Amino acid sequence: MHWLALAAAIVFEVSGTISMKVAAASNGWLPWTLVFVLYGLSFVLLIQALKAIEVGIAYAIWAGIGTVLIATIGILWFSEALNWGKSISIALIVAGVVGLNLSGAAH
Repeated sequence: MHWLALAAAIVFEVSGTISMKVAAASNGWLPWTLVFVLYGLSFVLLIQALKAIEVGIAYAIWAGIGTVLIATIGILWFSEALNWGKSISIALIVAGVVGLNLSGAAH
């Protein structure tokens, strides 16, 4: 259940960040409202996940996967550039999250 809360927290965080990008190009109140609501839901779910998952592991997964998803969405949806540096950096983030998760599993 706590891992599901963490997964949902990631979805809301990524959705909030996409709303931030939309809000930056908009004068409407809806994207701005979505940013706060979606980030709020993300934090509430992250707090629920922290009841059973180590903070270092949960935060690394939340931030790392969120970052990788946002970078990917930026490339695919917002036509942002993809280069070797960005590709390697994304791979390093994934490797770091996996490494932290594997090292925390022994406890």
